Amino acid sequence: MSGRPEHQAPPEIFYGEDEARKYSRNTRMMEIQLVMSERAVELLCLPENQPCHIIDLGCGSGLSGETLTEQGHTWTGVDISSAMLGVAKEREVEGDLLLGDLGQGLPFRAGAFDGAISISALQWLCNADQRSHNPAKRLYTFFSSLYSCLSRGSRAVFQFYPENSSQVELITSQAMKAGFTGGLVVDYPNSTKAKKFFLCLMTGGQQPLPAALGVDSRENAPNHVAFSQKRDRVKQLRSGKAPKKSRDWILEKKKNVEDDKERKREKTLNLLVESDHPMYGKVSNLF
Repeated sequence: MSGRPEHQAPPEIFYGEDEARKYSRNTRMMEIQLVMSERAVELLCLPENQPCHIIDLGCGSGLSGETLTEQGHTWTGVDISSAMLGVAKEREVEGDLLLGDLGQGLPFRAGAFDGAISISALQWLCNADQRSHNPAKRLYTFFSSLYSCLSRGSRAVFQFYPENSSQVELITSQAMKAGFTGGLVVDYPNSTKAKKFFLCLMTGGQQPLPAALGVDSRENAPNHVAFSQKRDRVKQLRSGKAPKKSRDWILEKKKNVEDDKERKREKTLNLLVESDHPMYGKVSNLF
């Protein structure tokens, strides 16, 4: 059997009482969780010195939520494991806690949160733990509801452990379909132990992805996998427009530029004729 937790049992079963307490008492695990949580919050690019309301997706025992509290933010945590949430309550975390399955969508009002983080949870949605589970549909339901409950211009950052490129494609395609732009930021790509994947999703249109850690700035581009251009290409193909930077697109842009110039000439000519401005002499000499 695979050593990956998500292959051993559904999350609500795998994270039972014993595993939940072990996860919250293992110093090494807590340190890793802290580092990843701080990095996720950094990638949110929140306004400085401004408390925000953040949703922690797959919040577990509240370790990542404590990072939000320490930085002055309020938060709401959602997790499918009642045992994990029980440990969070015992630890008296300051966030609000909700028992729920992310694959069934989020029940919050539109624009309720200024951002979202998730640590080591997203890959669980790629499994079909029940006969009724369709990973693509569950991911779309999740991302659609997340997009709705985030304020416009905000971000969602997921640290996760992709099993393969097909899983990454499955996740990103459903996020795109739900309306997000963004892509992957891969920290320390050349290190087996330190390498971490962060899916950075944005609600405010195309924005540059943050820089990855552990790479030379000149080599940073290969460690970003942006899918916003792909999303626009799909939309253009569906609308019948020429894909961006294709030959037809370039020719169309050139034609539009010439048309704009002609319209500006006509507009200027009309203004001059109507105003009968004395300083230009004959209008025909202007063009």
